[in-house]
Amino acid sequence: MQESDIKISEEISTKEIRSKRKPGDIFFENLTLLFALLLIGLVLFIAIEIYGDSAESIEHFGFSFIFSSDWNPVTEKFGALAFIYGTIVSSILALLISLPVSIGVAVFLSEIVHKSVRTPVSFLVEILAAIPSIIYGFWGIYVLAPFMASTVQPALSSLFGFLPLFQGPIFGTGMLTASLILAIMITPIISSITRDVLKAIPVSQREAAYALGATRWEAIKMALLNARSGILGGAVLGLGRAIGETMAVTMVIGNKAQIKASLFEPAYSMASVIANEFAEASGSLHISSLIEIGLLLFGVTFIVNTFARILIYSVTRKT
Repeated sequence: MQESDIKISEEISTKEIRSKRKPGDIFFENLTLLFALLLIGLVLFIAIEIYGDSAESIEHFGFSFIFSSDWNPVTEKFGALAFIYGTIVSSILALLISLPVSIGVAVFLSEIVHKSVRTPVSFLVEILAAIPSIIYGFWGIYVLAPFMASTVQPALSSLFGFLPLFQGPIFGTGMLTASLILAIMITPIISSITRDVLKAIPVSQREAAYALGATRWEAIKMALLNARSGILGGAVLGLGRAIGETMAVTMVIGNKAQIKASLFEPAYSMASVIANEFAEASGSLHISSLIEIGLLLFGVTFIVNTFARILIYSVTRKT
């Protein structure tokens, strides 16, 4: 049978199935389609509303809003560069800290740990994602920040003080502390996705590796190489969570609009400045500038999460 004949027969069978569907099936299909369209419409509505409310700032500052670090509500000079810098640096640093730990946890849960231990350990790891961010913020202020000020930051300053990253006054709060909080918060996301991707690899591949004389570590290494697209997708998804985090970062990052090379210095993120200043903003230009920062944050988060979903889909489609 030729390929064209196969396609024709498939189309005929599909039409026959559709013609035999019951009214209840048609109603349920259209209802679920309506729900999906409502979600898409909601996202578009949010984007349009944010853009409309930030129109005054967009018209007044133009592209200079993105490249300016001035933020002075008194003189009505606003720029988002310091907040973009704080968001990007803290999120990327959190990802660099979290990724090795997350991969290690995922490998342990999927390849090494005994079945009787896997379930409780997985539950303890995933429960970290259920802890409210405000709790992380309180823990960061009262536990992590004093520990950073008394132990970690002095040690880093004495060992690597010749580098600009570890110079300056020691406050306990700052960019490094916020990055550690974010790393803890995104670890459950990356480890869960990495574990699921590793489980999706066929058992036959592991058996083939052992049959060829591979050691356990070599088999795990092969599994990690095969799952690299999914791991990258999980990492990008965790990065998206870190970019949009608000309360925990607000409480430990220091909240100072500046661009400094030192990780000990206070900084500001896009979500933090919105949370801190929106309730007290009085001028229309000030409010519009904060909403434009929200628009930038919305766009960055949307792009990052879309990229992550594409990577995860590419690896699950192959299995």
